Amino acid sequence: MSGIAGPIAPAEGMCVLHLFCHLGSSPDVAAVESAEKHLLSEGGQLVTAAIVGHKADVGFVALCPDMRPLWDFQRACASAGLTASASYVSLTELSEYAAGLPEEMRQARLYPRLPPESMPAFCFYPMSKRRTASHNWYALDFDERKRLMLGHGAVGRNYRGRILQLITGSTGLDDWEWGVTLFGRRPDDLKACVYEMRFDEASALYADFGPFYAGMVGDLVAVLNAETTR
Repeated sequence: MSGIAGPIAPAEGMCVLHLFCHLGSSPDVAAVESAEKHLLSEGGQLVTAAIVGHKADVGFVALCPDMRPLWDFQRACASAGLTASASYVSLTELSEYAAGLPEEMRQARLYPRLPPESMPAFCFYPMSKRRTASHNWYALDFDERKRLMLGHGAVGRNYRGRILQLITGSTGLDDWEWGVTLFGRRPDDLKACVYEMRFDEASALYADFGPFYAGMVGDLVAVLNAETTR
């Protein structure tokens, strides 16, 4: 455990670290396994994904009620020979438009259990709401923003059972305002969902998107050893 006094924790929800790394020639897999065990012992969770493309070899989604174990995990990965290529810091949250949400759904958003079963396809991207002279999300009144977000959510609900999404808030914590993590049954489920959502009014007029990371959820040891199941 780091020597930082704590806990450093939100009033509700969990701290989230997306960490994307290149593996190098000989990562210390046992050291990363040990870091995972420490994270779990602190009440955390870890999703590991093999990332396809040059941006990274492996992606981690680490969640914990306390921010300090995320730092410990990050440092352990560096000490184990993994080279970070990108990271993202955020918190699980309830949308301001989610008043009246059933308690079960509230808990699922604030304290998700990941990864979902039978959804091995993975992608992550950050996004922000646009602020331009012609389309400024933050100049809209609440009722109009809520209307637009309800329409946006309706598109996502068409993919229930095919896609599970984790939306985390990062205003004040990272360069973008939200992180979007998607798990799907197949990679074309991810593609279809993101494509269709870009046509709804909230996205078409008011959304800016960052870089995408895509790949496959897998066992930590198998991914770090560059093994795939056939």
